[in-house]
Amino acid sequence: MSTELEVKPSLSGLRPECLPFSEVISQSIANIAPTVTPTVNAALVFALAGPGTWFTYLLATIGLVFVGMNINQFARRSASPGSLYAYITRGLGATAGVITGWALILAYIFTAMAVICGFANYGQVLLSPLGLNLSPIFLFAICAGIAWYAAYKDIQLSTVIMLAMEAASVGLILLLGVIILGKKGYVVDPTQLTLQGVQPSGVMLGLVLGVFSYVGFESATTLGDEAKNPLRNIPRAVIISTVVSGLFFVVMSYIQVLGFEGASVKFNESTAPMNDLANFSGVGFFGILISIGSMISLFACTLACLNAGARIFFSMARHGIFHRSVAEAHGTNETPHIAVTLVALVAFLAPATINLFGVKVLDGYAYFGTIATYGFLVAYILISIAAPVYLHREHQLRWTDILFSVLGVAFMIIPVLGSVGVPGEGSLFPVPAAPYNVFPYLFLLYLVVGAGWFIMLRLRSPDLIQEMEEDIEASHTRFSDMKKV
Repeated sequence: MSTELEVKPSLSGLRPECLPFSEVISQSIANIAPTVTPTVNAALVFALAGPGTWFTYLLATIGLVFVGMNINQFARRSASPGSLYAYITRGLGATAGVITGWALILAYIFTAMAVICGFANYGQVLLSPLGLNLSPIFLFAICAGIAWYAAYKDIQLSTVIMLAMEAASVGLILLLGVIILGKKGYVVDPTQLTLQGVQPSGVMLGLVLGVFSYVGFESATTLGDEAKNPLRNIPRAVIISTVVSGLFFVVMSYIQVLGFEGASVKFNESTAPMNDLANFSGVGFFGILISIGSMISLFACTLACLNAGARIFFSMARHGIFHRSVAEAHGTNETPHIAVTLVALVAFLAPATINLFGVKVLDGYAYFGTIATYGFLVAYILISIAAPVYLHREHQLRWTDILFSVLGVAFMIIPVLGSVGVPGEGSLFPVPAAPYNVFPYLFLLYLVVGAGWFIMLRLRSPDLIQEMEEDIEASHTRFSDMKKV
């Protein structure tokens, strides 16, 4: 029988079952943006965990795998563009689902804002030596504009671009890692392998930043209508992207710590760790290539965020949470073109606005990225709670499912405590310095506004909840006859 006969029509108007596994997993990998960890985040983790940096990333990988297992309790049974918003609605009800969707829209848009700032920073680093001092706002527009076009035009085009760009960037960093090991002449580092001098408190604090490196790993779930064999390929993408990225982080952080041993510059004091390592290894030209790779990865992450954020925005609009026009799919491209356009516009305007007020691009990267993380953490905690509730209702709950839920929540509570802080001298999680200390409360205010908006909609249209749940149930039923994996 021809496989074409097995393709089911999309309920949403998006192009049905057009993405193979390679393009589904590229969405999650691009959202993780693996290149950013060795070029930025790993040095921050080292400042806290020291020689235990690789071990910190190992723990973070394990924690996110537990969250991924909870996500996959839903992803193996149904698929839709609504992602965790639709899953949590099935598990915990419409109110929790809308809060999740509201949080994820912010998370993806603010991540896009952050990486657009990072793109502009590396653009200036590359172009300034050539005498081209371009405005950050111009570079913001280039990144957001090209990403918008790819997301607007064709989901297959955009996933192919992301996969190629991220593969090239990661390959470049791995090649430099091999050169570093060759220059050192040895691989075994007893200090790192025995965690010599590593404090448990340092590893716990480092875990906060470690988890931040993975946010967006679940974004393949937003391709529910567009993935081929979604009940198989999406769960695989969620877990494999986490494990592969985690192995990359563990290996590269180990190599970076090894490479900085005995160097004139300390790892945690380096403003461009991979560039410094390239110079130490006698291949300084790699610094330029790494900067290009970082720029590519940041663009790919921008594109991934537009794809994911627009699809959740689109799904919520279909349920009446936002204006119905946002729920329109392009007649030819079969993409959520209005949602993509609005997300891209906001992702450009916010960095451009704060830049006009004198905020540096790297400060913008840090501010937007920190706020984005709160949205992901809310979603990860709620999905870990929703999974056993849903399985119990389906009479499929096992004790291992409860264990995965508890471990998923426990691992995500650590970065929550690290972000909010605990008052008191000598606290393991001190209150962050300004302006980071006010970000959690701004995010909480955002959630309150979203919840208030939803309550108002419920009062104005009592049938809203029933219609939402019926639509999500229809999506679930659509896949009920497909093979579970």
